[in-house]
Amino acid sequence: MAVPIAESPAVGARLLIITFVTTLIFHSSVADITVGASTSEEAPHRRFEYKYSFKGPHLSQSDGSIPFWIHTGNAIPSADQVRITPSLRSQRGSVWTKNKVNFEHWEAEVTFRVSGRGRMGADGLAVWFTSTQGLEGPVYGAADQWNGIGVFFDSFDNDGKKNNPAILVVGNNGNLVYDHQNDGSTQALGTCLRDFRNKPYPVRAKITYYKRTLTVLINNGFTPDKEDYEFCTKVDNMVIPSDGFFGISAATGGLADDHDVLSFLLFRLTEPGQQPPPVESEIPKEEKDKYQEEFQNFQQELDKKKEEFQKEHPDVQGEPIDDLYESVNDREIRQVFEGQNRIHLEIKQLNRQLAMILDEQRRYVSVITDEVAKKGTNTESGQVDTSVILQKNKGNPASLRQIGSVQNQGNQAPMGTYETMQHFNDIKEHLHTVKRNVENLVQRNAVKCPELPPMPSCLSTVHFAIFVVVQSVLFFCYVMYKSQQEAAAKKFF
Repeated sequence: MAVPIAESPAVGARLLIITFVTTLIFHSSVADITVGASTSEEAPHRRFEYKYSFKGPHLSQSDGSIPFWIHTGNAIPSADQVRITPSLRSQRGSVWTKNKVNFEHWEAEVTFRVSGRGRMGADGLAVWFTSTQGLEGPVYGAADQWNGIGVFFDSFDNDGKKNNPAILVVGNNGNLVYDHQNDGSTQALGTCLRDFRNKPYPVRAKITYYKRTLTVLINNGFTPDKEDYEFCTKVDNMVIPSDGFFGISAATGGLADDHDVLSFLLFRLTEPGQQPPPVESEIPKEEKDKYQEEFQNFQQELDKKKEEFQKEHPDVQGEPIDDLYESVNDREIRQVFEGQNRIHLEIKQLNRQLAMILDEQRRYVSVITDEVAKKGTNTESGQVDTSVILQKNKGNPASLRQIGSVQNQGNQAPMGTYETMQHFNDIKEHLHTVKRNVENLVQRNAVKCPELPPMPSCLSTVHFAIFVVVQSVLFFCYVMYKSQQEAAAKKFF
């Protein structure tokens, strides 16, 4: 009985360990299921809204305006970007949508540059969604006490806490006055520290409002990858106006930066499983009636012009209007014909170039043939004049060597018959014999040239000594004369 009593505590401990492990496994499996459910959640449907967006390369019109947007203050639209404020002191500018946005969920992508010469900049840039257009004001160039949300890119450290540049999310119900002295830190719903000044690539911000949650992602502009976003901040249970205006503003103070916005792209988000509303439902009834009236007026003018044309050209009344235009088959046949015509022209060009090359080759062949014929004529004339040359150059071995080399070249040229070859070989042997005889005569009768007498020296020792003495006497006489002249000149002082 003693053994069971001793083992009972060990059994209890084992049961406790098994229970603890089972609990851990259960909780981990529940967490995995939750994470899997969250990751498997479908992404919302995105639809681009061009009436609330702008981007280059044709951002502004010829009159300097931005389609569907208005700009105020010191904003300068151009073809590729909108400079909200230039790098001058105390500048303010903004751009706002003309029409209100009534999307329940949305996502905005902003691409901008903030660049300046100094290590510090001011004041910053802001992205707005408010119930009214804050065209001008003290909060980054827009109005204070706004009703909506503002995402601020603050580049100047007003409170001296060295926590700038920073990105802040500040909400307002229309009664709050922005706290400039503390850089809005007492009113911020979310914030992150990111340096967005003087980056090699444009900085991108993705602001998403979906299911009452505002999320801000930032691309710091260190790489050209447009999708290289980092998490900045997130605000849950956020209530914003159901409809409002989007805007971008910027301001400078004692320090100044260029605040350039390259693009603003807005997307409407729709929950999975829900059909996005048709485009017709988004157009107000007043605009529909206006467009319909314009279309009817245009149609009436077109009918009048048709009637006038038929009265002026009665012979064209029966022709169908489709015959005046090119059909798809006609276009394809025309394209095939044009392609074949181009191929034919290319072949003609190649044929012309080939004919030019052949003519040039024929010319080269004729020149070579003439040269060969001239060499043959020269060799024949060389046979007749050999005896004359030998008689003239019996006492000149060098001339005989040149004659021998000419004959060697003549032998290398192609001969017509065997007799001609034999004749030239005989001449060659005779020339060698004459050459040897002449060399022997020169060696026997060689006369030494007389040696030249030694050249006498131009200057002897006696002459040199006399020259030195004369030079010395003249030098002393000159020195004495100069000293007498100087002594006579000093008497007058």
